[in-house]
Amino acid sequence: MASFTLPTPSAKAVLWIFLGVTTVFVFITSEVLLITDYPMYHAYRLQVIADRGLLIPHTLCGTFALLAGPLQFSSRLRQRHLKFHRVVGRMYFIAVIIGAFTGIALATGRPGLPGTAMQGAAWIVCTTAAVIAARNRQVAVHRQWMARSYAVTFTFVSTRVLNLVPAYWSHLGDVLSAVGVIAFTLASIVLVDLGLNWNELTTRRSLTVAHRPSPEAGSLQIRADYRPVTTQLSNDLHHR
Repeated sequence: MASFTLPTPSAKAVLWIFLGVTTVFVFITSEVLLITDYPMYHAYRLQVIADRGLLIPHTLCGTFALLAGPLQFSSRLRQRHLKFHRVVGRMYFIAVIIGAFTGIALATGRPGLPGTAMQGAAWIVCTTAAVIAARNRQVAVHRQWMARSYAVTFTFVSTRVLNLVPAYWSHLGDVLSAVGVIAFTLASIVLVDLGLNWNELTTRRSLTVAHRPSPEAGSLQIRADYRPVTTQLSNDLHHR
């Protein structure tokens, strides 16, 4: 299995800044405009209001999982406050389960169900694998699966980046929208795996050839093992 190497602190900082800026952009262009009854979102806004019973717990759980990511991936916080890390991890797992099932329930009976079901299933599988690895004390494997889980978590943001583009919002159609969710989910997991194995993919491993013992070395070893025996036999004969 490939070894898990964490990115450098500077690379992690750039990554989290990028994710944070993207999240703020999506919040402004999707959620704020949704509240203000932006004309392009009017029909969607009515649907959101009708679905509020399931949508509120789904949104709260998804938001918690999204905000818990930077805390869980902080090496300093994990080392200094391990108990806090574990508590937040359990809450993250519960949030994922509730968020996934409420999302599937929201999509039931609608054309987007295949995409949402696949997204929810990937979310649950990756997070459950991370929990199992943690319980088995497989720390490196646990971090790998948590990275995949958070990649799926972030698809709730990445799939909304282009919401302001009319062609993306209005003309994809139900089938392409479902395919788009599946594509975003798979692409996120693949990108994380590429990042986790980047060193192995870009570094050529040097070959090490094992040195076989020469025949002379073997004969010397045999002779060395044989001499004490013959010496002991000759001494016994002389004593007799």
